[in-house]
Amino acid sequence: MDTALQERLHLALLSQRRAFEAERMPAYGVRRDRLERVLKMTRQHGEALAAAMARDFGHRARQESLLADIFTVESGARHALKHLRRWMKPRGVSTPLHFLPGRNVLMRQPLGVVGIVSPWNYPYYLAMEPAVAALAAGNRVLIKPSELTPATSELMARLVTEHFKPEEMQVITGDAEVGKAFTQLPFDHLFFTGSTAVGRHVAQAAAKNLTPVTLELGGKSPALVDRSCDLDLTASRLAFGKLFNAGQTCVAPDYLLVPREMVEPLSQKILAQMRRMYPRIAGNADYTSIATPRHHARLQGLIDDAAQRGARVLRTHDEQPGDRRLVPALLLDVPPDATVMREEIFGPLLPIVGYDQVGEALAHINRGDRPLALYWFGQDASARDHVMRETHAGGVTINDCLWHLGQEDQPFGGVGASGMGSYHGEWGFRTFSKEKPLFIQSRFAGTKLFQPPYGATFERLLALLKKII
Repeated sequence: MDTALQERLHLALLSQRRAFEAERMPAYGVRRDRLERVLKMTRQHGEALAAAMARDFGHRARQESLLADIFTVESGARHALKHLRRWMKPRGVSTPLHFLPGRNVLMRQPLGVVGIVSPWNYPYYLAMEPAVAALAAGNRVLIKPSELTPATSELMARLVTEHFKPEEMQVITGDAEVGKAFTQLPFDHLFFTGSTAVGRHVAQAAAKNLTPVTLELGGKSPALVDRSCDLDLTASRLAFGKLFNAGQTCVAPDYLLVPREMVEPLSQKILAQMRRMYPRIAGNADYTSIATPRHHARLQGLIDDAAQRGARVLRTHDEQPGDRRLVPALLLDVPPDATVMREEIFGPLLPIVGYDQVGEALAHINRGDRPLALYWFGQDASARDHVMRETHAGGVTINDCLWHLGQEDQPFGGVGASGMGSYHGEWGFRTFSKEKPLFIQSRFAGTKLFQPPYGATFERLLALLKKII
């Protein structure tokens, strides 16, 4: 590893750690001020950030950036400001009868210095949303954004420098080598959003320092369509959920499970809805490009591989955009060994798999890794509840896609290979806090009766305790 790089990273960490040690429990006013600066920075520079993201992607719909990256951070900061005082307050916890008149209190204490590694697909939101939680909890924050969005990363670094002291929050830009070195720092908590493959390496690097990690990963998130669904509504919402950010979303529906007799009609309705939303692909300002040439080539390779194995490829448009905008496609009759059925897609391709009985669909889901998201479409509540009981997923949206991600009053996170830990709202505050249990003993406690020398009194008291617990 480059010695100068290693020294630069350690100095940044040391500066923040010293600042934290001088202020281990920031007051409510200090934390509120930091959150208000995040909010001000986001509001003032939202358009500039959206423009930077468009440059990084080749083209990104301005409205998608303003909704998914800018509004979401504003929403998270406002939610934290509204609830911060309550989150910080030590809370009484019930105390068993045999420990009275002592009492239990739970104190939430900041961890120290938090490292955040953010990805390219939502480059501002996935850096700043965990930062909001870490700052609310009273921590210092170092952020390593993706090297694949250099314009956004550089702008974010400049904005953070203008609004925060480096010992409060700092953005460290650089390539993959910088990212690797970053994850090896002895943070008090490391938060990573990205692929499952890279997440495994991050967890291994953090383990060497016994650094706790939150891993927000991905996987193949299924959408299960029930026979009781409204086909038109389902098609519209699936089309939006799949094509938002051109499918480059960790919780995008990765494949559909559809009753076999409904595959053809639903496919045609989805195609129609995609064409309604995007009447053309070439030059359409509403339709986002694939972020890099490498990702574009990978997605085209998935289509080619599926077609060579006998899949039917239904494209929304007969055109060649000539840039990195990729024409959306539905893939039918895809064999299970096709690459598109084994890897997370992260693009505007949607395989549709038919089933006869719901048990087949559940078995298909449960054979794979536990996904980050699961979607269910239908009106039959008992069928819905059966699916919820029989599957695991990081989160669920019923009769729509994506929107569970925006709930600040619910935890967001993966399970199994799709991640560990959660954040958003109070769950983010707790992730970046040490919940320290305090037992406050009373001067009138009878615990002296349990002190040696032991004898008949101890035996009688122990027998009494066994009866009352």
